[in-house]
Amino acid sequence: MAKKLPPNYKPSEDEPFMNPNQLEYFRKKLLDWRISLVRETAETLNNLQAEPLDDSDLVDRAVHEADVARELRTRDRERKLIAKIDAALLRIEDGTYGYCEQTNEPIGIKRLEARPIATLTLEAQELHERLEKTKRDND
Repeated sequence: MAKKLPPNYKPSEDEPFMNPNQLEYFRKKLLDWRISLVRETAETLNNLQAEPLDDSDLVDRAVHEADVARELRTRDRERKLIAKIDAALLRIEDGTYGYCEQTNEPIGIKRLEARPIATLTLEAQELHERLEKTKRDND
């Protein structure tokens, strides 16, 4: 793919949905996001390996362990996010990106700008969340 975008290109509702410029725009946006997440993960791993652990103060050790646990939870969320980014990139390749996986309706440029990994229209997402809440409330 690797289409060259016009300078300062931003997708618009006035152009055909998921035209080559839009697809390239979102592909680049997803790749940049992925690169950023991978870089942050590498930095965290380097920091965790480089930080010496001082056993002498129990409070310091507890704070350090809590910080490490929080960092690891964050990185786990980012690992899952990278998988969603990879799935979105595959949808760009197979021509399904930007369309709701339940209704096949366009997800919409504004929603994709806000959440480029979105797989559902706002309406389908809201329905999904209501059904999940109902299921949790009934369990």
